[in-house]
Amino acid sequence: MDMGLRGKVAIVTGGSVGIGLAVAEGMAAEGANVVLAARGGERAQVEADRIAKAHGVEALGVAADVSTAEGVDGLVRAAEDRFGGTDILVNNAGTGSNETVMAAPDDKWQSYWDLHVMAAVRLARGVVPQMRRRGGGVILHNASICAVQPLWYEPIYNVTKSALMMFSKCLATELVGDNIRVNCVNPGLILTPDWKKTARQLTANTGGDWEGYLQGVADEHAPIKRFGTPEELANFFVFLCSDKASYSVGSTYFVDGGMQKGL
Repeated sequence: MDMGLRGKVAIVTGGSVGIGLAVAEGMAAEGANVVLAARGGERAQVEADRIAKAHGVEALGVAADVSTAEGVDGLVRAAEDRFGGTDILVNNAGTGSNETVMAAPDDKWQSYWDLHVMAAVRLARGVVPQMRRRGGGVILHNASICAVQPLWYEPIYNVTKSALMMFSKCLATELVGDNIRVNCVNPGLILTPDWKKTARQLTANTGGDWEGYLQGVADEHAPIKRFGTPEELANFFVFLCSDKASYSVGSTYFVDGGMQKGL
């Protein structure tokens, strides 16, 4: 199936590892040129070089802290300078949290707000003019099932991801007339390096069965009884960015192995 992505330019934030890297690779496999943005620019460029060689596309790694206005501005300029603009933006940069509402200080709330929400706001302001010049585009926001079904130990993550989901809906309404489609994806349990790292830490003093720990998490939360892979999630992102999803506008899609319990 031809996804119509050949020659498109896609920015993926948090693009050097995990979900972001899988999305960038999935885009490149369909012929899109990719910009991998990450705080670690050297790692992003290593992965960009590998993707370019593997898929015969152009790929650029950019050092960018998208939680800051300066980082966003630099990323937008890099895409403009290298490719003349952007057709696809995947807002993927983010991380989990661990706190209580009563104990979390203001600066922790602010840092997650900047990373999960303001990064998306600023990147939209930066890339939408490029997309308009190029006749349209696609913006996808990677939120979380926790945006609607929160986990008790990460209230800041829950709240900011919920705000990102609402921002996605608002932006979709504003941009649909410009032939720019905006959607949101709420993943469930995806087996990222962060999950593996956490599991190893939690089981270090009890025998080190990190895989068993993760299986227990999957058994508790996901009817499918396993974690999804970054590649499985990336396939859905690629579809939503493609011409095959041309009537998908302003929606939120759950890719969660049945984890969401509500309607």
